[in-house]
Amino acid sequence: MAKAQLRGLQDEFNCSICLDTLTDPVSIPCGHNYCLKCLTDFWDQSQECSCPQCRRTFITRPELSRNSLLNEVIKKFKKQRLSPPLSMNYAGPGDMECDFCTGKKFRAVKSCLTCMASFCQTHLQPHCEGAAWKGHKLVGPDGNLKEMLCVIHQKSLEIFCKTDDSCICMMCVVTGHIGHRIVELETEREEKEKQLQVTQSEIRSGLEQREKTLKEMRRTMEQMKVSGIKMTLHIKKMRNKLK
Repeated sequence: MAKAQLRGLQDEFNCSICLDTLTDPVSIPCGHNYCLKCLTDFWDQSQECSCPQCRRTFITRPELSRNSLLNEVIKKFKKQRLSPPLSMNYAGPGDMECDFCTGKKFRAVKSCLTCMASFCQTHLQPHCEGAAWKGHKLVGPDGNLKEMLCVIHQKSLEIFCKTDDSCICMMCVVTGHIGHRIVELETEREEKEKQLQVTQSEIRSGLEQREKTLKEMRRTMEQMKVSGIKMTLHIKKMRNKLK
């Protein structure tokens, strides 16, 4: 019930400009709330000061001040949303453990290919809110992060070299693969998946055709068997007539 209520409140704490959770929330005379930066940038680019949501226009630009109460509510909301009951977060058999937990470790919910580490929901929070972590690539919990590092440069494998048919990092591109045919690893993965789907479709089609041929052969054999029986009976009748 509590989780359902939190999901219902989440939209109430979103900025209608950036569609993300309010940061440095400010209230304007019409009662709507926005991120301070979002609203400032919006008004700086507009010829008039109006509410992006209800379109109410203000003759003079309202002075913006942070809504401290709303800001505290949002902080508590984020903390509660990112910190479910501890009993549900402890790593169990087969679960990835958080690399930053001390003592009894919590279950990792994401792995970062930039940090090359796994995080529980609490330790993942900086990646969700901090600007310094915005460019980091998060994936599902992965216990083989070391296999995703370049053995030469210890950088994340992000590129696929078609010329050498190998996964490489950005450093490899400029040090040993100049002039090679390269694509993003994700692009190559999608292409390989499409090729695999085509191959699987061809295999299924071939199996269906073989099954059809086999059925036809069985039907022909049954017909030949029936014809053989009929021929044997006919020969016996002819012999009986000759006696």
